[in-house]
Amino acid sequence: MSSKSNPLTDKQKIALNELVKEVTSEQITWLNGFLEGRLAGMNGRAVQAEFSAAETVVNAAVANLTILYGTETGNASELAKKLKEKALFKNVAVNLLNMYDYDPRKLKEEENVAVIVSTHGEGEPPDMAEDFHKFVTGKRLSKLENLHFSVLALGDKSYRNFCQAGEEIYNAIKKSGAFPVTPLVKCDLNYEVPAEVWMNNLLLNLTPAQTAPAFEAESGAPAADRMTETPAEEFSKKNPFHATVLDKVRITGRDSDKEVYHLELSLEGSGLTYEPGDSLCIFTKNPPELVEQIIQKAGFDPEKKVVFSEEDEVSVLHALTYRFEVTVVTFDMLKKYYEQTKNENLKKLLDDDKKLDEYLYGSDLLDLLEDFPFNWNVNKLLDILRPLPPRLYSISSSMERVGEEVHITVSVVNFEKKNRKRTGACSSNLAGEIDIEDEIPVYIEKNPGFRLPANGAKMIMVGAGTGIAPYRAFMQHRESLGITGNTWLFFGDRRFNSDFLYQAEWLKLREKKHLERMEVAFSRDQTEKVYVQHKLIENQKEIFEWIENGAVVYLCGDRRNLAKDVNKTLLDIIRTQGGISEEQAEKYLKNLKREKRYQVDVY
Repeated sequence: MSSKSNPLTDKQKIALNELVKEVTSEQITWLNGFLEGRLAGMNGRAVQAEFSAAETVVNAAVANLTILYGTETGNASELAKKLKEKALFKNVAVNLLNMYDYDPRKLKEEENVAVIVSTHGEGEPPDMAEDFHKFVTGKRLSKLENLHFSVLALGDKSYRNFCQAGEEIYNAIKKSGAFPVTPLVKCDLNYEVPAEVWMNNLLLNLTPAQTAPAFEAESGAPAADRMTETPAEEFSKKNPFHATVLDKVRITGRDSDKEVYHLELSLEGSGLTYEPGDSLCIFTKNPPELVEQIIQKAGFDPEKKVVFSEEDEVSVLHALTYRFEVTVVTFDMLKKYYEQTKNENLKKLLDDDKKLDEYLYGSDLLDLLEDFPFNWNVNKLLDILRPLPPRLYSISSSMERVGEEVHITVSVVNFEKKNRKRTGACSSNLAGEIDIEDEIPVYIEKNPGFRLPANGAKMIMVGAGTGIAPYRAFMQHRESLGITGNTWLFFGDRRFNSDFLYQAEWLKLREKKHLERMEVAFSRDQTEKVYVQHKLIENQKEIFEWIENGAVVYLCGDRRNLAKDVNKTLLDIIRTQGGISEEQAEKYLKNLKREKRYQVDVY
């Protein structure tokens, strides 16, 4: 290209030459996808609708693409829909399916397959993806030499087996002879940018259609218009709304060893909406005392500037307070720490699964600096840290009741380890530093996997501690609509007198018949500890009858203990009351999940 036809400024040309001087082929592929996405966005804004919403457009498909997703909270589902929109814009014929509805034996008939799957718990696939994962990683998968595919894996680096489900699916399909059109992409909590790049690269590298069938574009506006129509200002993760705190009340008693707060925030003027079951995401900062100790231990100058770009320069103090995760140690962080330090004691820890799990639970960056000393450079230390992610809280209100407000229930993370007090980044900030009339940056995260039944079916709600929050939203919604009965709450906490969250509200709901039944378990009120699963066993006959009559079972609370115990208890109830084998009980429970009659929201 001649200099006359080059539209770049001298400054841009210098920057571009500097950028591409040492790039690898993989990085070029990334840049190609990134620029393709930017170009599609700019072109899309220029396209005008040339047909009415009622018209159907028939196009010749340039490629055929099957998009499969497996999700726990709904993120994989939303990304799959976004990929479908992008593919339709490029005249790609799309078949979008959740993994429940897809027979993996059909993979041998496909031309292009995109898999978007999350990892649940410690490396397991989400329930929706369990059968698909089992099939493709087992011995029954056919040879797939004609298949072109790619996998986008969603996960959380705070878990040791980060993105394991997606990685196993990718490796299994590749081993079968299929061709990966793009490398596996593994995403942490901030998945938006890498997911966008993956989509663009995938669509650039699809194998052309063997036959070019005609397909119908979705009715309504053209794909380009659908992708670009946005309100004047839309609040989201990239552009959070600053919500004013209207009320803040501690709802545990003075004798409680837990601090739990009820907060009410204003969404007035934001245009944000939510449904019962959704989460409020809050941007926060790290505890000041911890940041100060980290800076002292590392020997950093807190006012030294850290440069992220020409227009982004902040102090070390600011970076460690607002930009990076320091209250949590992840497996990924430990690996990167070792790569820099080559500390032999850390190597031993990484090789011992049991000790590693114990270390990861409750440790922070200061622990790493103390336990594995190293003379750190500021930039190198920041390179091993992940961005400080927003914290998610189950919403405890319904807009049917509270209008343009949102309520959350916050348990303060507060414990001691190695003779040092530990606090949660967000919960301690909300409890100790945020007051009424202060503003908090927030956005809404949808959770389509945790919803009120559309048909008014019976509901069995199981929760412990702040796991009661979404049930308060459920009941507010039902009460506002005048729906009574068919609801059964199982709630557990430590002590009746100090930890019965929203006690007066539950009693009033029961008195008015909106809440039909309620069972409570307070573990520390007697010598032998009693938990919600014990109450489930006590009522197993009636619980099974409710389930057999169409009830939806909900579980919300702690992933580490509650989820496993309640799941096991439900299997025992189904096996005992149904008079079936353990294997049949597992199939029964799996079918409940498939029918969205067993919905789980654990953390």
